[in-house]
Amino acid sequence: MAITNTTKQAAFVQDTDEIFLALLTIDHADLSSTIRVVNNNVDITSNSNTFTAFPFRLQLPDQKPDAAPRASLIIDNVSREIAQAIRSISTPATVLIQIIRAGDPDTIEKTFATFNLRNVRWNASSVSGDLVLEEMEKEPFPAGEFSPAEFPSMF
Repeated sequence: MAITNTTKQAAFVQDTDEIFLALLTIDHADLSSTIRVVNNNVDITSNSNTFTAFPFRLQLPDQKPDAAPRASLIIDNVSREIAQAIRSISTPATVLIQIIRAGDPDTIEKTFATFNLRNVRWNASSVSGDLVLEEMEKEPFPAGEFSPAEFPSMF
């Protein structure tokens, strides 16, 4: 996905009126509904989805050549709803990160791969966790093997 010319221009000028926002979509089969939040002080509708204004800090994914991208997320625990939802699940939730301009919320400027929320920690003021991609190089390859139990006619 290419970044729009408007965003390129805003990124390279010394001062800009453009406001860039991060949209988070947190999903899990055990959640009663998908959590959609935006780091803004008002709700945003982007592509027919409403993202609730909610304070969070996001460290965007790094780009190390020898490791899978990692990011981190700290969500303020002001209303306790998100913390309770995340604490209620036993396996990692998925987190989709999208960057938009407030002036054109239907244009997704950057989408990051869907991350898994791991190492979740919480206290009275925040919920934090690591956003990691599944490391495909650790998956067994090939996925199966030719053995007498699996392919008896071969032996």
